[in-house]
Amino acid sequence: MKITQITSGRFHHFHLARQLEIHELLDKIYTGYPKFKLKDETGIPISKIKTFPWLHAPFMKRGMLKLDNIEWLNKKWAWLDHELLDTYVASNIQNATILIALSGSGLKSGKKVQRLGGKYICDRGSSHIRFQDKILTEEYDRWGLKFKRVDKKMIEKEEEEYSQSNFITVPSDFVKESFINQGVSVDKIIKIPYGARLDRFNKIGNPALGKFRVLWVGGVTIRKGFLYALAAFKNLNYEHKEFIVIGSISDEIKSFLNYDNTKQVKFLGVIPNQKLIEYYSSSHVFVLPSIEEGLAMVQGEALACGCPIIATPNSGSNDLFTNGKEGFIIPIRSADALTDKLQFLVDNPDIREKMSEAALLRVKELGGWDTYGLQMCKFLKGLL
Repeated sequence: MKITQITSGRFHHFHLARQLEIHELLDKIYTGYPKFKLKDETGIPISKIKTFPWLHAPFMKRGMLKLDNIEWLNKKWAWLDHELLDTYVASNIQNATILIALSGSGLKSGKKVQRLGGKYICDRGSSHIRFQDKILTEEYDRWGLKFKRVDKKMIEKEEEEYSQSNFITVPSDFVKESFINQGVSVDKIIKIPYGARLDRFNKIGNPALGKFRVLWVGGVTIRKGFLYALAAFKNLNYEHKEFIVIGSISDEIKSFLNYDNTKQVKFLGVIPNQKLIEYYSSSHVFVLPSIEEGLAMVQGEALACGCPIIATPNSGSNDLFTNGKEGFIIPIRSADALTDKLQFLVDNPDIREKMSEAALLRVKELGGWDTYGLQMCKFLKGLL
């Protein structure tokens, strides 16, 4: 018996597929991505990648089609994207397998696999969907915005997946606790933290002397706490400071940007992944005050380049580094706490340098995606 995967997008699932292939466990990976977009996914035989892109590919391009602000359409589209991929996979599975399906995409396939004598693993990369909906609704309210609530049908489907599956895999203690707090048995939850691309990310330089560079990499959104980072940077008492922001700016953030709070801030937009190494290596600190996400992989990238981190526990930081050693872990929704830690690093460059050295050592301990693969394959072989 081998492993079948389902993932609507890329996420961490192609890293997992590579590891399963190394350990001779991969049967197939089904995805909503078209094959021409997967040319850089080396290490996976093309014959084992099965695509069903008819809904996911246009869904990802809905912004170009000027359809991304039609809430009812987006919910319906997202629902059909996951539902039809699940239906397609269920119709193609004929033999017992261990199915690892990204949450929202595996209920029908999981039930069929179980009927055939296999096992169904629901893989959830973010917090419990009901907790996620609640905390993000609260956060948007804090900023006077309306959160586009998670589709009730998707909440119901995911909760049925949590119940139906044999196990639920999660990447961090933050996600695990969100499930336990929603009444899911701790025995059903398997925590396996993600890795980092150590073949791509390493320290290639040092931050410039005479200025202090703060780095942001990722979507510029309410969910990731960007407005707290912006306020903290503004309050940082240092003349020669700069805030490098890499990532697309959401419409919800744009209305909060003005000349006063964006002085010394450089918005670079989206840049190629292979160029991020230059920014991680040349920055004094990486910030990620997320309100909710599973385990932000950009943190592993920053550590691999010797860049200390200031993040919240809701970014999965506790599973990657130790507070006060490779960076700082601060409470959510606290621009003041973030300002304090930024100021501390400005005022104590020797300690910042020690944190940079500690970050490089920590990444060696984490071991990248190979360690993730070993832990996942050990778990799966136990099921086999």
